[in-house]
Order: sequence, then structure tokens, then C-alpha cells
Amino acid sequence: MHFVIMGCGRVGSTLARTLGRNGHDVAVIDAEPASFRRLGAEFEGQTVTGVGFDRDTMVAAGIREAYAFAAVSSGDNSNILAARVARETFGVEHVVARIYDPQRAMVYQRLGIPTVATVRWTADQMIQRLLPQGAMPELTDPSGKIVIAEVPLATAWIGTPLRDVEALTGARVAYVTRLGEGMLPEPDSVVQSDDLVHLALRRGELARIERICDQPPVPS
Repeated sequence: MHFVIMGCGRVGSTLARTLGRNGHDVAVIDAEPASFRRLGAEFEGQTVTGVGFDRDTMVAAGIREAYAFAAVSSGDNSNILAARVARETFGVEHVVARIYDPQRAMVYQRLGIPTVATVRWTADQMIQRLLPQGAMPELTDPSGKIVIAEVPLATAWIGTPLRDVEALTGARVAYVTRLGEGMLPEPDSVVQSDDLVHLALRRGELARIERICDQPPVPS
């Protein structure tokens, strides 16, 4: 499948490399040619220098053939404008935008454009919103009762020891994705900004645990 990504910062470059390694065609748009260095020498996709929401730039990146479009530049306005152009002008069905302001993200979500606010953003989350449903399933035991699920943590959890995450949620930390790399928790590990925490839990507990993690931690 062909993917178009607007923005080649840490977020966009990680997303592009991940999709490329999985065998997809990827085009990356950025106004600064130097940004493409983040993609590394092994990246085989297309790079397009230009303004991401400009129609000619998007056409040059193959937007007419795109399965999905991700707007992950550093500007809310640019991201949402580009996402709307991709959806409304070129008819791209799978569109997602990174929005720094959570309140604005909620508004655009209601307009039918999936958004990811900065607090909950990771390349893994973007991919899950771009790829077909079921392309990246949760890990489930044969009985279907135990899952390993990505559970976003509110900003207030930053600095919290992972052992406290387990105590407050009743789940086990299976692993953490940090800066695009998986890591097993150590006894003194704490939650850091942009961490993606994967919890092993009973399937029936997922909704309750998500509610706990969406709020500041409450000491027991």
C-alpha cells in the first residue's frame, strides 16, 4: 500500500521507516530538505520538498494513489488543513492528524478526522489508525481471557515508577516502547514522556484500567 506522510521530524521519520520496513510504499513531505536525513540511508521511499497541504506537493507525493495520509508536522493548523485536503479533495479514506491541543483534537475527531494529541502520541498509535483494522492485533492468550494491550497514560503519570503503575491498575507491565525501541521494565524504571506502556491484563478489566490511566495517579 502507498502511504503519504507530512512532516519528517522524529515522529514522521519513525512512522516512515516503520511502514517501509513492513513493505509499504512511503512518500514523505517536508518543507526543509535537511529533515530527510532523519530517514537514514536505508529508507527506500520517496521524499518531496514542499508545503504539506499544497495540492501540487501532495500530488507529487502520490496522494491520488494513497491508501492513507498522516499529518505529523509541528503545527496544528497545518496538520488539520492537510488532513482535510487529503480527505475532502483527494478522497483518501484513512487520514490521521497529530494535534497538540487536546481540546481541538476532540473537535476534529467529531468532524470525522481521527486525531492523536501529543500526550498520547506514538508512531505505533499512528500506524494502528492508518493500517486496516486487525493489521496489528493485541496479543491474546489461547483462551482469549488475557491480553497485552497498549494503554495510554495521562501526562501526570510521567515520573511514576512502573511498579506503582502495576499497583494502581492491578495489571502487569509487559514492556515499554521508548523512542521507538522496546524495553523490559527494570525495578527502578519510571514512566517517561512519550512512553508507550503495554500492560498484561484480563480482557474484562481493560475498560476499567483505561479509565484509571486516563486520570492522574491516585496514591493508594
